[in-house]
Amino acid sequence: MTAVDFATFVEDLASASGEAILPFFRTSLSVDNKRAGGFDPVTEADRAAEATMRRLIKNSFPGHGVIGEEYGAEHDDAEYVWVLDPIDGTKSFINGMPTWGTLIGLMRFGEPVFGMMHQPFMRERFTGDGGAARYQGPAGPRDLRVRPCASLGEALLGTTSPLLMNASDRARFGKVESQVKLSRYGGDCYAYCMLAAGHSDLIIETELKPYDILPLIPIITGAGGIVTTWENGPAHHGGRIVAAGDKRVHAQALAMLNDG
Repeated sequence: MTAVDFATFVEDLASASGEAILPFFRTSLSVDNKRAGGFDPVTEADRAAEATMRRLIKNSFPGHGVIGEEYGAEHDDAEYVWVLDPIDGTKSFINGMPTWGTLIGLMRFGEPVFGMMHQPFMRERFTGDGGAARYQGPAGPRDLRVRPCASLGEALLGTTSPLLMNASDRARFGKVESQVKLSRYGGDCYAYCMLAAGHSDLIIETELKPYDILPLIPIITGAGGIVTTWENGPAHHGGRIVAAGDKRVHAQALAMLNDG
């Protein structure tokens, strides 16, 4: 396929997933819990959106693999593998908050080469290929670019919730949080896009799955940012993640997270 064909396809993929999700948003939808001993919600909207995207991918790219949150992996040893999270931020979704989004990523030979975050309620799309990143939405199209931030003391820090971290990781996170100018909780995938857009500086998370982070990597790196594990390794397998707009803040955060 040509680049134009691919661009058209991913736009159609995002539109189709949004059409599957929006009828359920801010309605009295049923919620299932996927995890015993905790709360990991899944809705009919999650399942409908992923099923729609899988069908379109299979019809257009029958040789491609797919890894999705709701329906698992299929042909994940293929050259090209799509990574899908139909609703990243399901807890925000069921709470009526618009900070959730659909994550669409593409790997080639195991490396992320394209990512999109689609927020259909606000009609926003954030895309990246590792070399550049773009925004489309009501404010008009524009390039995404991270902002400079020289130190933790100047940084705005985000995380979904420290309560999702184990006690040891939460204590390490707290050391970094004590040094920043401002911290904000919540935001899910939307927070990463705000980092790429230059509105925040640092995100620290733990226990992420590949589909939670891989589609966001080409957006952040395309905007000039950096995403790694706490150990400064590749982030696309998930786990404990640090994303930053400025490498100086990233280095300072890693040093504190790994101190002791």
